[in-house]
Amino acid sequence: MDVRHKKLLRKHRLELSNQLVVGGTIIQYLYQEGTLTESHVEEIRTQDTNKKKTIKMLDILPTRGPRAFETFLESLQEEFPWIREKLQEEAQNEDSQPGAAEKQKISEQVLSTVPTEKQLNKLSVRLGPEWENILIELGLTTNEIYRCKANHSCNVQAQTMAAFVMWKQRFGKRATVQCLLNSLQAAEIDPSVMDDIFQ
Repeated sequence: MDVRHKKLLRKHRLELSNQLVVGGTIIQYLYQEGTLTESHVEEIRTQDTNKKKTIKMLDILPTRGPRAFETFLESLQEEFPWIREKLQEEAQNEDSQPGAAEKQKISEQVLSTVPTEKQLNKLSVRLGPEWENILIELGLTTNEIYRCKANHSCNVQAQTMAAFVMWKQRFGKRATVQCLLNSLQAAEIDPSVMDDIFQ
């Protein structure tokens, strides 16, 4: 997802969580279009209030590829057209601003560095259940991932962070930002999720 669209969803996060009802048409449409996986849908549905369901969906969407924002807007058309129009208008205004088309890029120098725990913590906040695929791509075993999940059974972010720390400890200087980027691409996660963390 484009950085501008991420900022737009973050800006309206509380407003959207109070207005949207995501349990029906919205998540079914996002699942149908491949934006959400079955595990994402289940993770959203297990939240005990509609507000928490919406917040969980908004946490997942930025990691789901370049069309995630557009598909989300499409999902609003039937039941929440006024919200769709508002977001679409703001997105178009952002697009028309000078320099808006420029993509944030991670420099070659940064790609060769080992990420700090602070950076990895920021990344872990943005990842949902797909973190397991990413860490397998990075070289952790299924047993190591199971251990991270068992040690932090109620907190996905803590599971993810524990796995990142394990990866850094094992690979040392070979645990680079470039490796992270490659693993995100292999797991079909939009690499723009890293852009404003590794600048």
